[in-house]
Formats: sequence, C-alpha cells, structure tokens
Amino acid sequence: MANKPMTKTQLVAALADEMGSDKKSAGAALDAITGIITKEVSGGGAVTLPGVGKIYCRERPARMVRNPATGEQIHKDADKVVKMTIAKALKDSVNG
Repeated sequence: MANKPMTKTQLVAALADEMGSDKKSAGAALDAITGIITKEVSGGGAVTLPGVGKIYCRERPARMVRNPATGEQIHKDADKVVKMTIAKALKDSVNG
C-alpha cells in the first residue's frame, strides 16, 4: 500500500530542516518558487527543475468528445493543459 502524499506543511518543515532555517522562510521560498513556475508556464514558457523534470503548457486542438452518460457526441473547444516530463535521474533513482 502506498504512503499518503506529503502535505504542504510537511514539505515546508522538511525544506526548513534541509535548509537549516525556520519554517516561515522555507514557506516563503516555496511560495515564491510556485509563483514563478505559475507565471512562466501560464505565459507559454517552460520551467526545468534540475533532477526533477520539466513543467510546460501544451495546447490541445478543438475536437469531438463523447458524453459517457448519454453517448452523445459534443464539440469541445481548443484548450491548454499543463504537462510535466519527469527527469531521467528521478526515474532512475525510483527504479534503481
């Protein structure tokens, strides 16, 4: 059985411990990184986190989709989705 995902509070505590600082500055650092990633990806750019992966935005074209409840075909407009490609180093550390 898999463990529960790490919460933001747990992540901030671990980050503070790793940095050797207090939780307030670690939380501010995490919020700043999140804000930078959000601004860059929403503007059409990409962010590479070394050893973790690359976060980017991809456009999907307009297409026909099916309503699973009724089986009716409906038109869905073009939209954007956020994707992440995982770094090889992280894949290797998980599998090796």
